[in-house]
Amino acid sequence: MDGGWAAQDGSAHAVALEVLTAGPISRSALARRLGLSQSSLSRLTKPLLESGLLVEADAGSDDEQGRRVGRPRQPLDVAADTRRFIGVKVTADAAHGVCVDLRCAEVARHDVALASRGVGDVVAAVADVVARLTRDRAADGIGVSISGPVRGGRSVVGSPFLGWEGEIALADLVESATGIPTTLSNDLVALTHAEQWFGAGRDAANVAVVTVGAGVGFGLIAGGRVVASDDDGVGHVGHIPLDPAGPLCFAGHRGCAAALLTIDAICGQVSVGLGRTVDYDEVLTLARRADGVARTAVEAAAVALGRLVALASNFTFARTIVISGEGDGVLDVARDAFEEAIAPLRDNRADPLEIVVRPADFVEWARGAAAMAIRAHVLR
Repeated sequence: MDGGWAAQDGSAHAVALEVLTAGPISRSALARRLGLSQSSLSRLTKPLLESGLLVEADAGSDDEQGRRVGRPRQPLDVAADTRRFIGVKVTADAAHGVCVDLRCAEVARHDVALASRGVGDVVAAVADVVARLTRDRAADGIGVSISGPVRGGRSVVGSPFLGWEGEIALADLVESATGIPTTLSNDLVALTHAEQWFGAGRDAANVAVVTVGAGVGFGLIAGGRVVASDDDGVGHVGHIPLDPAGPLCFAGHRGCAAALLTIDAICGQVSVGLGRTVDYDEVLTLARRADGVARTAVEAAAVALGRLVALASNFTFARTIVISGEGDGVLDVARDAFEEAIAPLRDNRADPLEIVVRPADFVEWARGAAAMAIRAHVLR
């Protein structure tokens, strides 16, 4: 029997998919989640185990001498190491790649600088990343994530950070260059899908994802599903007003999220105040040392982020908030200001928020792209 995902019928596929997203999981818990009897579940899982798509994971425990104790339990799990996927996050300067297994766990990473922001050079950089990450083992799929609206998992309709305009069939170009099935996604949508299957969404039905860095982004998991539209990537939350006395953004909006939270905005404010150019790392260092200009800008950003998080939760009922992006360093410096800004905007009867801060490097974004490749592989 073909052990691939595409070979499974509806019921067996549903079982395998539930194990992928919720496992390792006991048979009894799996049966409850899917509304199946134990006999039906046994009938469906038997061929999945025989084919190697699922495996029995040993969940027994050891005593202090390393001896097995208690009744052995064998929850079901996917054979994660049997598949490899490549995720590539394209930025204005580089293609950041990661190789993952079926559970989206990192196996290897590699970055390639862009020779230019032209489409051909971007495709060449992505292909170079893929070649290096598949040198020892072939990949089952590629996911590419990029800023800007994406249509049908194949084309990007303009990308401001790359200076692209019009519709570009990037997935087709990468697929042609690599010979590997490729899916394209907006970077924030990809990150949100990764949280749905492999992150905070495994334990919470409603999750809001807020990213800060070159821009300000927002993703939503509601009722266990990612909320998406054709407008993903156009910057819905970047100009939400957060401080009526704040600075102006590039579009002339006063005190919006983009004016307070983006790295360029923060660095620009501090550079003007100090009379010299500073980068983001120096801003954070100066703020930790209580430099007045840097500390003011960083605390203002932390307050703005707290307000944005509170608004996101209030409008979506998401109690779990994931914060990621290269600009989340403000939380390391001014976490108290962030938390104090949330409280006035939340009813005191509301449940407290669970704030999850993800690593701020581009590999996390690349993992989002890899998650999309996994989804394309198992859902086709």
